[in-house]
Amino acid sequence: MGLDYLDQMIIHSPQPWTEFRVEKRYFEENKEVWRALEDAQAAGKVRVIGVSNFLSDDLESLLSDCRVKPAVNQILLHISNTDTALVDYCKEQNIQVEAYSPIAHGEALKNPAIAKMAEKYGVFAAQLCIRYVIQLGTVALPKTADPDHMKSNAHVDFVISDEDMKLLTNVEHISDYGDFNMFPVFSGKPLA
Repeated sequence: MGLDYLDQMIIHSPQPWTEFRVEKRYFEENKEVWRALEDAQAAGKVRVIGVSNFLSDDLESLLSDCRVKPAVNQILLHISNTDTALVDYCKEQNIQVEAYSPIAHGEALKNPAIAKMAEKYGVFAAQLCIRYVIQLGTVALPKTADPDHMKSNAHVDFVISDEDMKLLTNVEHISDYGDFNMFPVFSGKPLA
């Protein structure tokens, strides 16, 4: 890549995409990959190492035999898709959760309950979605190429009430991610 080091490198999925959330869990294979990431970090080639789409048992397997804990676990996390047990487990292990797709690939913007709640706070639905994951103690990783959306997405200096956080956590699950249904993480397979 022509770089002296990478800021962050992650194991993108605990299983191959073709086997995502199937019976074979790849615990030993993930330990081998993790050792390679630890070695790369020790050699100064990578500053931060982490994982993505790992469940608690995937993390437990790594933690049972590692020199360095994962710094991050990137997970699909948004209003209507909140695995609080996994978020809490990561917090207990001092693993930062990074919420990718906090706007559910735009599908959250079509949800009337989310739109109504955003209106209550005088913000756009995307801002409400980003603030939601931030209030859960996670890092929001929204995706946009539009500079105006980037600016708007950064203005999340409001607070969602505890009551509204509870309502948002229990919004009906978004089951159709449109064009993104092809990605295994949006398949609807159970998280645990």
